[in-house]
Amino acid sequence: MKKIISILSTVILLTSCAEKSESVQANTAVEADAKKPNILLLVADDTAFGDIGAYGSEVHTPNMNEIANAGIRFTNFHVSPVCSVTRSMLFTGNDNIEVGLGSFDYSVYPATRGKKGYEGYLTKDAVTISELLNDDGYEVYKSGKWHLGGEESGGKGPLEWGFTKEFGILSGGSNHWNDLAMTPNFKDPNGLNVKRKENWTLNGEPYDRPEGVYSGEIYTNQMLEFIKEGAKNDKPWFAYMAFTTAHFPIQAPQELIMKYYPKYLELGYAGLKKARYESLKAQGLISHEATEAPFNSLTKKWEELSQENKEKQAKIMATYAAMIEDQDNRIGQILDYLRESGQLDNTLVVYMTDNGPEGLEPTNPKTGNPEFAKWIENQFDSSFEAIGTANSENVIGTSWANAATGGLQWWKWFVGEGGIRVPLMIVPPGGFNSDYARAGQKSNATVYVKDVPMTILEYANVKHPMTQYKNKKVIPPSGISIKPFLDGQSDVVRTENDWWAFELFGNGYVMQGEFKAMKVRTGMFGDGKWHLYNVVSDPSESNPLETTHPQKLKTMITLYESYIAKNNILPVDSAWSAFQGASQ
Repeated sequence: MKKIISILSTVILLTSCAEKSESVQANTAVEADAKKPNILLLVADDTAFGDIGAYGSEVHTPNMNEIANAGIRFTNFHVSPVCSVTRSMLFTGNDNIEVGLGSFDYSVYPATRGKKGYEGYLTKDAVTISELLNDDGYEVYKSGKWHLGGEESGGKGPLEWGFTKEFGILSGGSNHWNDLAMTPNFKDPNGLNVKRKENWTLNGEPYDRPEGVYSGEIYTNQMLEFIKEGAKNDKPWFAYMAFTTAHFPIQAPQELIMKYYPKYLELGYAGLKKARYESLKAQGLISHEATEAPFNSLTKKWEELSQENKEKQAKIMATYAAMIEDQDNRIGQILDYLRESGQLDNTLVVYMTDNGPEGLEPTNPKTGNPEFAKWIENQFDSSFEAIGTANSENVIGTSWANAATGGLQWWKWFVGEGGIRVPLMIVPPGGFNSDYARAGQKSNATVYVKDVPMTILEYANVKHPMTQYKNKKVIPPSGISIKPFLDGQSDVVRTENDWWAFELFGNGYVMQGEFKAMKVRTGMFGDGKWHLYNVVSDPSESNPLETTHPQKLKTMITLYESYIAKNNILPVDSAWSAFQGASQ
């Protein structure tokens, strides 16, 4: 009898312990669910749709590929054709013209100077996600480029926009090896005869940037330091990792460059474009119906170059590839730390690029800038040996930029798909370490840069105030959260009713579903007429549809005109050159 009582007591005790254990596990699960996710926003600079391995490139990017395999690759994601304009929408969810970025600070159309919406820096007409996350208790970090104000052009730096810690440059780019600027001071009468210094800051204070440390290394190390320091506070964090790769000047660690040189020397411009087009198509990153992009009149033919020039060009492109590989290495550095520290599983990871590849070519008579070309000639070493070093100032130019996009046309500065369609990869919290249902999927869902900030806010469970922020009226955002799509609750992000329109440099387009209506001025090598494309089935914009779908085009032009009228967007002279405007 005593034995039976003892057994029953043991069973009761074990049952009680099990119930307590289940209760603790349940509470722990609730606490884990309630914990705010960290947010890692990785933004590449001037990087093409076909530049990374996950999007069909020959460049070695295993860490970006890991992000692609853990999350969703978007193949119909659009941004603006230039850096700061994209970033204004990325941080607000608003149209660029609503928040001061109706103009690009490096090339402002004279008639727009001083006009509302054309300030050239982020204005207080909207609220940023960095402010809202800060208000909600997040640590908010930025490392890399800002390019939304705080310099001579006006506006405020990151610390005035909710960031708790910041590091890097306020401008659009710089030398990757030292503290020198990437452009001359065009306003200085002696500006073309000297190199000037870039302004570096650490938490708002001047920072003495050491020489010989590559941009990717210095930015990444500082971001990791921010995250490690913040861990003591046990608060969620938002990390804006704003790389300056692969923005010119084309410079990279020497040990990464020459591995790519033989391939680019062999392929040349047209060979690389075709190889990337075929890779994108084979991997389902562009439609199987897609045709190759037609020849672009602004590019050069590889066979017409001298052998010496071919070798230089191959090394420049190899250096560009090395910049992207270095960026991948740095992303791996961050992911490894988050994994080792147990933070990766509770982190939303977003990777995107701000626009297509830079096709500015100072010596090109059509897309060049003679003053900029003179400065480069006077101040830098243009030899083969110097390519990639601190004393070089190279660009990939129109021909490599055209090749980099693979199946698309045009590049940065242009509203063709090559300038505005870029990679976007998103891994929801837990995606790296669980059976995420959509892991590894590729989607041609229509997505716009304004949608990214709204997605971030929804994952953070932060409600946007819409029309009023801290007793001040603000313009409500028009971005749409991607979270329902990522969670499998919706098959689309934007319907045909969720159209958007865009204008810069007098060129414009409107996107509605899979259709894009576009008009490009003659001063930027268009014909000044509206054309209609289905950019999912025809990403190279080779098959205009305006004659077969005239009513569709008419409807979309009406939408565009309503956008222009609503935002008081000013017309641009048909012959104006945005490239030469950079020194005006």
